[in-house]
Amino acid sequence: MASIKPCNRDILSAIQHKIDHKTKPLGALGGLEEIALQVALIQQTDTPHLTKPSMVVFAADHGIAREGVSAFPQEVTVQMVQNFLHGGAAINVFCKQHDIELHIVDAGVNADLPKYPNLIQKPVGKGTASFLSGKAMSLEACGQALKSGEEVTLKISQSGSNIIGFGEMGIGNTSSASILTSMLCRLPLRDCVGKGTGLNESQWQKKVDVLQEALDFHQLSPESDSIDILTTFGGFEIAMMAGAMMKAAELGMVVLVDGFIATSAFLVAHALQPAILDYAIFCHVSEEPGHKKALDFLKAKPILHLNMRLGEGTGAAVAYPVIQSAVNFLNEMASFEEAGVSEKDEVKPV
Repeated sequence: MASIKPCNRDILSAIQHKIDHKTKPLGALGGLEEIALQVALIQQTDTPHLTKPSMVVFAADHGIAREGVSAFPQEVTVQMVQNFLHGGAAINVFCKQHDIELHIVDAGVNADLPKYPNLIQKPVGKGTASFLSGKAMSLEACGQALKSGEEVTLKISQSGSNIIGFGEMGIGNTSSASILTSMLCRLPLRDCVGKGTGLNESQWQKKVDVLQEALDFHQLSPESDSIDILTTFGGFEIAMMAGAMMKAAELGMVVLVDGFIATSAFLVAHALQPAILDYAIFCHVSEEPGHKKALDFLKAKPILHLNMRLGEGTGAAVAYPVIQSAVNFLNEMASFEEAGVSEKDEVKPV
């Protein structure tokens, strides 16, 4: 498993000094200054750069989808994967717009997918089991998913990428994310369950009831081992994403976290390797109620709040140019001294 060290903060004051002495009032670029500081700390330089931005969408099916917790049938997972591969999804549009290299990973789709140039085939199985009456996956399968995620990130890093975003596709995965968030953030289940792909009120209540029944069946507690929680309630794409995120942080990459599902994978990674938080930029807050609660738990400040709830990595792709702007101002904006502009006078005591 990846071993993550916290970012060295010895150069923090030098980076902050550079930010503060750009031709602007102190703090006038707000959150952009915080992003610039974080990227500079990750890369341990006051001249950070972003190279070959990458987006990885992990796809897998969930046995819990057969229990009536989703508005869409399970076959939509493979149909959407095919849409990704043919360039027709929102994530394709945004990645093309921002020159982000898109990779699709079959982590465990319930279908046989043909070979495509941007498809990475690492299926752990044909979807997880329903966690209503047993564990979603075995410990061995979980370990395989975590390792495969690390392998995906390593290969992307070796291609020259130093910033990587994570998205997902999997009918039923908001159910897994809801329970993972509830347990890892120690929150009531109802507070973490949303309407997913468009449930009505009665369907939402059924989803809550099914997930509560699963919790009651397994009798795990928030003090349980995080891997045990993941094997019991997770998805192959969530486990693989957690492994990929940890490897990215270990390699010193900037980690872009998308929405609710991606953040549930991050919660697993954070439970295993708390230092990963130094490397993560949370790109947006979704409409799923559990997402905001997870962000609050992590004390994270998302870049965007656009009422999005699509997944696929779309929030991360849309946020990427904001991160570019943060890095660019740090590198290209003149300082007061360089521009010959007078700085604000200090208030002198009377």
